[in-house]
Formats: sequence, C-alpha cells, structure tokens
Amino acid sequence: MRVAIGLPGQATDEHLVFAKQLGCDGVVLATPALPGDRRWEHDDLARLRERVDSFGLRIEAIQNTPSAFIDPIRLGLPDRDRAIEDYQQTVHNLGRADILVLTHNWRPNQLYRTGTRPGRGGAEVTVFDLDHARDLPLSHGRAYGADELWENYERFLKAVVPVAEEAGVRLALHPDDPPGPAIGGVARIFSSFEGFDRASRLVDSPAWGLLFCTGCWSEMGGTDYVLRGIRHFGRRGQIVYVHFRDVQGVGDRFSECFIGEGQLDITAVLRALKEVKFDGPLIDDHTPHMVGDTGWSPRGRAYQTGYIQGMLRALDDLALSGILP
Repeated sequence: MRVAIGLPGQATDEHLVFAKQLGCDGVVLATPALPGDRRWEHDDLARLRERVDSFGLRIEAIQNTPSAFIDPIRLGLPDRDRAIEDYQQTVHNLGRADILVLTHNWRPNQLYRTGTRPGRGGAEVTVFDLDHARDLPLSHGRAYGADELWENYERFLKAVVPVAEEAGVRLALHPDDPPGPAIGGVARIFSSFEGFDRASRLVDSPAWGLLFCTGCWSEMGGTDYVLRGIRHFGRRGQIVYVHFRDVQGVGDRFSECFIGEGQLDITAVLRALKEVKFDGPLIDDHTPHMVGDTGWSPRGRAYQTGYIQGMLRALDDLALSGILP
C-alpha cells in the first residue's frame, strides 16, 4: 500500500515536481490531454509515460478516457461496435506503453453536485441534495434504464476484458457519484454493493477490478458499508486502487470535507485495507478548496496527501511493534 496523487489531464511540469516533493512515487492522471478523437495511440501514450518517468514518478493509472471514446458503448448507440474496437485498441496500446491500469465508469452524464458551502475554516466544499436534482432535464435525449445499462456493460466487458488480459492492463470500475436513483434520466447501476457484486460475476478475470472510492461507498452507507466492500472485494484481489476521501452525510444529501472530519472511521478503513493485503496506491480525491488555492487545489491536496502518509506510517509502526496484526 502506497500513496500517489491524482493530477489533472493537463499535468504540467510543476504538477509533477509538486508530486515528487510531496514524497509520492506515482501519479494518477485524469483523462490526459492526448491526441485522438476515438482512441489513444501507442506513441502518444509512450511519450506520456516517459515524461512522467523523467520526474522519478510512475503512472499508477489513467482515470477515464474522453467520454466520446466510451459513450457510444455505455449508451448502445449505432456506432458502438466501432467504439468497442477503438477501445480495445486503446487498451492494447496502453499495455504496450507500460501503463497498466485504466479506469472507467458507467455514468454517461456528469458527476452531479448541487452547490458549494463553507467547510472547516471557510474552505469551499461541494454539496449534493437530491431534492435539487430530481427534475433535471434528460442528459441524453431520453431515459436510459438499468436493464439497458447492464446489457451494455456486459457487452463492453466481454469484448474488452480479453484484450486487457492479453495486454496486461487492469480495468478499474469507478462507482456512480452521487449514488442512488436516476439523474437526468440515466439509471445509476453502480450505487450499491449488489451492483458491484453483480458486475464482478459478469466476467472471471484478474483484468477487472474496482477503483474503490471510500467517499462514494460512504455516501452509500457510512463506514460499515465501506468496510463491507473492502473485505468482500479486497479478499478477492479486486481492489485496483483507492480514492481516499471523506464526506458528511449519506444518500440523498451529503457534502465533501477534509479527511478525518466526516463520518468515515479512517483508521478502521486503513486497517481493513491492510487486513485484505491491498498493495496498490491510495490517492486523495475531491479536495476542499483552501485559502489561496487555485483550480487544482494544491494546498488542499498537500494537506490530504500528508495526512494519508502519516496514517499509513503510524499503522506500519504499530504493526512492527506487534500492537496491530
């Protein structure tokens, strides 16, 4: 288990230097700005990896392709077969470029939040209230029900997982955020333990796993729900990497917050990850916007990354002393 940091798609040299100064060995890149309207090519991916390598870092994962790559598959549009072929090629090219984790989600509309509020000390945090999202217009022209999304997801996995196996790439599924009922007419099928369990049984492959977001799982049901997910999927080796964040509130109403001030028992969560022998990266996520912060919130990210590093060091020391197993 190790600490990485999430970087924006337009990661600059300053971002990479910052990651190294924080003591991270790796980064997760969110939809990097690479050429390609339909897929990513090997040479561009290889140049990206080499650039990150040159800062003494590694690419732990790429989090999401552009929506245009995957929306025809998620929505079952007429060009989905072409999109599947392009996605297969992207996965193949990632493996050749030695970038071995690609995240996807099955949420073709946006990550919904309904506003912001002042958090601790006036830090800006996002909030969600389902009452303000129930009547949003259709995001894709018509409603997409759960059965249709499940059919499309199964088609995606059965086509892409064999390519991922051959390429040595793991496909990491991110939860719906926020979880719960349909928003914008689109069902949210990855909003419960049962949804992820069903997905895990569609294919039997080490190439499929979860981007386990503690914030999303906490939104679904608090610490107990998070621990249930870690123990079930972690023991099966199906947690690829972790978004480590905290929220206040469950279900229909919640807000982001700093790690350690929400409902999550963060010590219990980290202990559970150790118990299941999780050996991937953790990154902070949805960082509160602190005073003096700009877009990417480097001050907030520095605070949260240091917090995670300190917690892991403390748990390691307790384990070495025999206090913890």
